[in-house]
Amino acid sequence: MTRKLILLCTLFGFAFGFGQKVKFDKKKPKDQFINEIISQMTLEEKLGQLNLPSSGDFTTGQTKSSNIGKNIEAGKVGGLFNIKGVDRIRDVQKVAVENSRLGIPLIFGMDIIHGYETAFPIPLGLAASWDVLAYEKVARVSAQEGTADGINWTFSPMVDISRDPRWGRISEGGGEDTYLVSQMAKYMVKGYQGDDLAAKNTMLACVKHFALYGAPTGGRDYNHVDMSRWTMFNTYFPPYKAAVDAGVASVMMSFNDVDGIPATANKWLIDDVLRKQWGFDGFVVTDYTGINEMVEHGMGDLKQVSALALNAGVDMDMVGEGFLTTIEKSLQEGKVTMKQIDDAVRRILEAKYKLGLFEDPYRYTDSKRAKAEVFSKENVAESRRIASETFVLLKNENQVLPLKPNSKIALVGPMADAADNMPGTWSVAARFEASVSVKMGLKDKNVVYAHGSNLVDDKVLFDNSTIFGKKPRWDDRSADELIKEAVEATKNVDVIVAAVGESSEMSGESSSMVNLDIPLAQKRLLQAMYDTGKPVVIVLFTGRAKTLMEENEKADAILNVWFGGTETGNAVTDVLYGKVNPSGKLPVTFPRSVGQIPIYYSHFNTGRPLSDEKSDGCTFEKFRSNYLDECNTPLYEFGFGLSYTTFDISNLKLDKTTINQGGSVKVSVQVKNTGNYDGTEVVQLYTRDLIGSISRPVKELKGFQKIFLKKGESKTVEFNLTTEDLKFYNAEMKFVAEPGEFEVFVGNSSNAKLKSKFELK
Repeated sequence: MTRKLILLCTLFGFAFGFGQKVKFDKKKPKDQFINEIISQMTLEEKLGQLNLPSSGDFTTGQTKSSNIGKNIEAGKVGGLFNIKGVDRIRDVQKVAVENSRLGIPLIFGMDIIHGYETAFPIPLGLAASWDVLAYEKVARVSAQEGTADGINWTFSPMVDISRDPRWGRISEGGGEDTYLVSQMAKYMVKGYQGDDLAAKNTMLACVKHFALYGAPTGGRDYNHVDMSRWTMFNTYFPPYKAAVDAGVASVMMSFNDVDGIPATANKWLIDDVLRKQWGFDGFVVTDYTGINEMVEHGMGDLKQVSALALNAGVDMDMVGEGFLTTIEKSLQEGKVTMKQIDDAVRRILEAKYKLGLFEDPYRYTDSKRAKAEVFSKENVAESRRIASETFVLLKNENQVLPLKPNSKIALVGPMADAADNMPGTWSVAARFEASVSVKMGLKDKNVVYAHGSNLVDDKVLFDNSTIFGKKPRWDDRSADELIKEAVEATKNVDVIVAAVGESSEMSGESSSMVNLDIPLAQKRLLQAMYDTGKPVVIVLFTGRAKTLMEENEKADAILNVWFGGTETGNAVTDVLYGKVNPSGKLPVTFPRSVGQIPIYYSHFNTGRPLSDEKSDGCTFEKFRSNYLDECNTPLYEFGFGLSYTTFDISNLKLDKTTINQGGSVKVSVQVKNTGNYDGTEVVQLYTRDLIGSISRPVKELKGFQKIFLKKGESKTVEFNLTTEDLKFYNAEMKFVAEPGEFEVFVGNSSNAKLKSKFELK
C-alpha cells in the first residue's frame, strides 16, 4: 500500500465519520465487536494500541493537558505502566474513554513482582518455601491489592532459570530447577488471573523474560546467551510453557539474543515456538525499550528493528515508540503488512475485552476497595506467615537456635536496622515506611544494638548498590570504632545475632557481581564477634547464592532470610525464638567458591567422573573430572535446609518394578519426626534415566510434598510417577519417554541417598 493510498483512505474515513466520536454495540459477541472496532480505526489509532509508554509525572486533574494526555486523546496510547493510585488511573482512563474518538479504554500495568503495597519475600525466597499454595497466595494477594488500586496487568511471574548467582536478577526468579520453577509459573499465573479475568480482583499476568534471560555469558545482565536448542527445550523453556499451559494472558520478551537474533525480533521464538508449538493466544510485549536496543545489537536503525519486531510477532512496544513512529513508513515500503498490524491490535483489544474494560472501563477504580483491601491486616499477616516459611536454616551447631525466651542478645550488623531494605528488590509499590527491620522485630526482647560496620568499605560501591535510595545507614566513623562499639555491646549477653549480607539492591536488575563473599567490612565485624567466644547467629540477607565457607566454619548458626518483605523483622523473630520452626529449602545451589560456577545438582556425568568411593567430591583424582584446588561438591546443595527437629525418611517402596508407556509407578516412603519439636519437612522425589539415546542428568526433581509432623509422629508419603514425568527432548527434538531403566531417589535434598529402580518398557 503506497503512502498516497493510505492518506486517501484516511481522508476518506474521516469524511465518513472517522473524525466523529464513534460508539460500538457492547452486546455483540467478542469477535464481531472487535472486528467492528478495527474496521473503524485509522492506521495511527491502530499503532496507538500497540504503544505502551510510561505514565509520566502528571497529577490528578492535570492529565488532559500533559503530553501523555494529548496522545491518549489522539488515540496514540494503548496502555500505561508505572502509574499508581486509583484516582490518577481513573483520571487517565476518563481521557481515553471520553475524549478519544473511539473511546477505547487503556490497560494499566505495573511491576507487581512479589506483592503490591504489602510486600512478600523476593521470588527466590518465595521459591524456598517449596509451597505451591504460597506461590498462589502471594499472586492472589498481589492481584487483590493491585486491582483495588487500579492496576489490571502485572509483569510477573519471572520464570527465568538461572544457574549463575553472579547474575543479580536471579533474585527475581525461582532458581535453578526446571520442575520447581515450572510449579511457580503455574501457581502464580493461577493466583493473578483466577478463574475469570473479568472479575474485579483478578489481573492479566505476564510471564517473562522469553527467553533464556537467566543464562547470560559471565553472569552479566543483558549479555549474550549461547545455548543449544536441546538445552533450551529440556531445561530453560518448560517454565515458560507451564505459564502458557496455565493460560497466561501475556508474554514479555527478553533483552538477550537467542541463536544470535535478539529475542524481540526472533520469529522462531515467538511465532514458531510460542504461538504454533505451544498454542499461545495472548499478546506479546517487549521489555523496556527492547525494540530500540536492537539498534545496539547491530540489527539496523529504529525503523528496521521495529519492522523486525512486528514481523516476528511482537504486539506491544514498551516505551520505545518505534511502532508508533516508524511502522507507517515500513507499511508503505512493503516491509510489514496491514494484517500483521491488525492481528497485533486484535490481541490487545481481546485482552481488554477479557478484562471487561469495554463493558465498564472504570471497574478497577473503586476508591472504597483501595482503602479496604490494600495493606490490610489480613494481607500483612500473610506476609509474616509466608516469610517465615521461606527462611532456610543452613547451620545450627549445638542447637543454639531456637533462642531461649530470656536470652540476652547483642544485635549487630548493617542489615539489622535497615527497614526500607526488607521488601527487597523490585518492590516498587511497597510501603517502605511500614516495613519491619530485625531491630524492630526484636524490640520487646532483651537486646543491645550496635551498627558494627558499614555495608561495604567503598563508598562508591555503597552508592552503586543502593541506587534507588534504599540505603542502609552509612556511618562515617572508622571501621575500628564501629567494631569496638559492637564488641562492647556483647559483654553481658548470651548470644550475638549478626544481621549481615547484601543490601536489597545488591541483587536485582543490573546488579551482577563477581565476588559472592560477605563484604570484607562485614567479615571483619564477624571475626570480632567470633573472637568474643559468644555464640554467633548469622541472619543472612541475600538475593542470590553466596559463598559462605568462612561463615559456615566459624558461625554457630546461619539463618538465610533472603529479603522477606514487609514483615521481615517480625518473621525473623518468630523463627529465632522457635514460634515458627524453619522449613525452607534452597532453590539454588550455594557454591564453595565463585570458580565452581555454574554449579547445579542436575548436571551431566562425564566419561571420567570421580570414583564412587570418593563421592564426597573433595578428594583429587588425576585424569578425572575435578579441580586441583577445590571440591566438586557445593557448600549447600539444592533442596537443602535444616529444621529445629530431625526427620527420618525410610522404607522406600515402588508398587511395581516395570511399567509400560502411559503407565505410572507409585513411590512411597515413611517419614518420621525424630526430634524434639513439631516441624515441617519437604520430601523430595528425584529420578535418573540410566540409559538414554542421549546423555541424561544425574538427577532431576520430579515431585515434592511439604508435610507437617508433630514430634514423634510418622506419615507415609506417596508420589505417583508417570511416563509423562519421564519425557524429554531427544536429539531429534522429539518429546519422548524412552524405554529403559530408571533410578528413583527420595530424601530431603538433592543429595538424597534412598533409592530404588524400575524399568519402562
